[in-house]
Amino acid sequence: ALGGCRSSAGSGVEVIVDGDKKFPDFLAGTWKAEEGGWEFVFEPDGKISSAIVSIGRAKLQPGRTTTVPMQMGGKGVYKPGTWSVQYSHRQRELIVEIAIDRFRVELGDDVIKGRTRDFFVGPVSADGKSWWADRFSFPEYVVNTGKYHNYKLPFDPTDNPRESILFQKIP
Repeated sequence: ALGGCRSSAGSGVEVIVDGDKKFPDFLAGTWKAEEGGWEFVFEPDGKISSAIVSIGRAKLQPGRTTTVPMQMGGKGVYKPGTWSVQYSHRQRELIVEIAIDRFRVELGDDVIKGRTRDFFVGPVSADGKSWWADRFSFPEYVVNTGKYHNYKLPFDPTDNPRESILFQKIP
């Protein structure tokens, strides 16, 4: 973890910035990835005001439970955990953690529930318009389908391939 200024103040987002402790102006705004549908909106102080997550492509806000209708019927309910944003001026490295403490997604008659933590780590381009992030995901999913009831999907953290995702700053 980076040393530096920490700020969360009940927002559900912790921000840590090294160096002058100021979140860079060029990072504020919307960052979108085609891969997985991820999107983050950074405020000028570095806090994330909303995020679109890959599971259900739901738009979440920190500290708020969100309910959304699903395309196949049913609904998705998401309760975020604490999110974090870290930035290193020296390395131009941005690290984002998105934690979902509980979710339940209904896909027709099937249900997926559980929790997950996703980490995005990587350098921001010199022009401040792209961010190549390696995504590390730590899911705990339980499924209920016609075939399975309360089946916990296996996950081995030692066999967790990273996924490189390109985020682009949306003007």
